[in-house]
Amino acid sequence: MPENRVTVAIPTLAADAKLADCVRSLAEQTRRDFEVVIIDNSGQRLARQRLGGEGLYIIENKSNRGFGAAVNQAYARSQAPFLATLNDDAVADPRWIEELLAAMESSPEVGMCASQVRLVGQNGLDSAGMLMCGDGSSKQRGHGACPGEYDRVEEVLLPSGSAALYRRAMLDEIGGFDEDFFLYCEDTDLGLRARWAGWKCLYAPRAVAYHHYSHSAGRASPLKAYYVERNRLFLLVKNFPLRNLMAAPLVTMARYGWHAASLLRGRGPAARYREDGHGALSLAALAIRAHGSLLLNWRTLLAKRREIARTARITPGAFAELLRRHAIGAREVAEL
Repeated sequence: MPENRVTVAIPTLAADAKLADCVRSLAEQTRRDFEVVIIDNSGQRLARQRLGGEGLYIIENKSNRGFGAAVNQAYARSQAPFLATLNDDAVADPRWIEELLAAMESSPEVGMCASQVRLVGQNGLDSAGMLMCGDGSSKQRGHGACPGEYDRVEEVLLPSGSAALYRRAMLDEIGGFDEDFFLYCEDTDLGLRARWAGWKCLYAPRAVAYHHYSHSAGRASPLKAYYVERNRLFLLVKNFPLRNLMAAPLVTMARYGWHAASLLRGRGPAARYREDGHGALSLAALAIRAHGSLLLNWRTLLAKRREIARTARITPGAFAELLRRHAIGAREVAEL
């Protein structure tokens, strides 16, 4: 058995003081049988002394390879039976790894575990797992809610990659993160592929992490808006059953309509995008660009879809039922 039960992968782009806080929180864990791999996408050379810890392995990339590719690099060099992902702007509670492992080891059918991710400086959640909208949009379950409302272990659809644990046997079976996503939604895509393969996800409410929301890429930046919309389309074509896929354009139009209504009321991500100094018309341009990328990548996505279908262990009907049980409406997506 490998000495380390867990490899903790921390991709970083900002490589700032919050990364040092993240590493220090791992030094205080109640479990000691883990290693930490920092994947530096900043193009800088990280000083090990500045990070304040020994036993770190640092992978230095010359440019930003994206979140999924960075985690895959850590996974490739790891021998541990479990892989944890932690954002560089998150701080883990001392029992974070212990509680995730307890949930994971409760059943061999569990391939993923979601943390209770809280917003730094607020008495509210960032996520307690993830939810899916009918057009492929994903949103954090419980976002903004009181942590006490999500205080029991239960099955959820999939975890947020900001603070999650994955079983190596599952990753060996389905493959790692899809590097074509680059930023955003790659954790949702991985979770859905795992669900097709019959793996389950548990939410571990006592595995707490504190997250600075959208620290690296901005609260509502054009970069984030483009990749969230493009990758929603990639995820949709790859993973949704045919009946759900055919219905998705109608849900998309409803969501766009609710975005427009929320913008007029000064609510939701579209309003925050405008508040951060970006024109509302640029959102339409980004959506058009995202759909153009879908057309350019259509053949590749269909090949990936066929591979998921070939290895699926549940029926399309069972997968559609999972989406229904863990659904979020278009209006709620537009207003959160």
